[in-house]
Amino acid sequence: MTPAQLGVRAGQTAPEWQETAREEDKRMRNGELNKRVNTFDVDAIRNDFPILKQCVHGRPLVYLDNAATTQKPQEVIDAIVRYYTETNANIHRGVHLLSEKATKEHEDARKIVKRFLNASSTQEIVFVRGCTEAINLVADSWGSENLGPGDEILVSNMEHHSNIVPWQLLCQRTGAVLKVIPIDDAGDLLMDEYQKLLGPRTKIVSVVHLSNALGTINPVREITRLAHEAGARVLIDGAQSVPHIPVDVQDIGCDFFAFSGHKIYGPTGIGVLYGKRELLEAMRPYQGGGDMISSVTFEETTYNALPYKFEAGTPNIEGAIALGTAIEYVERIGLEAIAAHERDVLEYGAQRLLETPGVTLIGTSRHKASILSFVLEGVHPHDVGTILDQEGVAIRTGHHCVQPVMKRYGIPATARVSLACYNTRGEIDALVAGLKKVVEIFS
Repeated sequence: MTPAQLGVRAGQTAPEWQETAREEDKRMRNGELNKRVNTFDVDAIRNDFPILKQCVHGRPLVYLDNAATTQKPQEVIDAIVRYYTETNANIHRGVHLLSEKATKEHEDARKIVKRFLNASSTQEIVFVRGCTEAINLVADSWGSENLGPGDEILVSNMEHHSNIVPWQLLCQRTGAVLKVIPIDDAGDLLMDEYQKLLGPRTKIVSVVHLSNALGTINPVREITRLAHEAGARVLIDGAQSVPHIPVDVQDIGCDFFAFSGHKIYGPTGIGVLYGKRELLEAMRPYQGGGDMISSVTFEETTYNALPYKFEAGTPNIEGAIALGTAIEYVERIGLEAIAAHERDVLEYGAQRLLETPGVTLIGTSRHKASILSFVLEGVHPHDVGTILDQEGVAIRTGHHCVQPVMKRYGIPATARVSLACYNTRGEIDALVAGLKKVVEIFS
């Protein structure tokens, strides 16, 4: 199949997911949420992000690469600066005032994350470097103890490399087998095929919540239910979902959930692994060293209580504190209000892109958010991104660390627009104006 057969091209009618988005938006505009959406002030929000005030190549910055990393509000930047100017000390080990203050702020951040995900306990919240480390932790500490030759791991065809490679490494160590849930042309999981893959040898299902390349929102609650009925555990990669849609791990029912701080307006180098307490209790440590121990002799080491058993060494203290600040920032705006605003910009963006000759949208699920991936006929995505950069428009081009997705659609790469709460319709107009220049150059 060609990209034209798999996507939605310029001049065609709006994809079904846009109609669904309109219907959902009407429903969401009722009641209390309507009041919150109506008070959504994108200009005030943009003013919170100092980096958005700059110019690039003499033009106002239009930042549409949020799936790679989001920009940071001033209060998150201030939280990092404040830690280093007022509180800097190591945690959990000191009896002096600065250490006690740093420890409290670090553990307060854990409480914020626990509330944000609706975990049942802070013991279920492990701070890691990011979503990638969280998945590797589960694959190593849980997988190595629970999988053997012939056991099966299910992932989907839309997974990020970070949710493929750790499981491949586990298969190499244990003799387990990796199986793939296929997707259809719109970018939706084939749930009938998923159910067929589930069996008595299935030990864990690890799927993305929101695809970084297609924007598809997967039915993680149903995925989890079916996996549990088959006796399997479930890990959800929430790196892309947490900035855009509410997450309730108890409602989803998943066994593990992972996300990165820098995707939700927090700093890099900090992330979270949620794990059900009974599973974390049974898992062996991922790394050894300070703070993950209770006592050490040359003969034997006993491990610390949860979650510290998985937090060896001095942690990213200021990163955790700033992540807490970022989450509170998002909560103050309201994820429902953010979702409604982003849905409006996403729908408008799809309409404007389809006005551009030669554009094919890749990923047209009826259930999607935040992502518009496309190809432009006769132009390599890297050339698209380079020319747009000269117009001050930052997008991502390439395979987006999802090479199996590119193979599924028969293309080497896409140009990807990814949205955040501070993006506007006007920025979409700037994007489309830039694309028209691309078309002129290559025509």
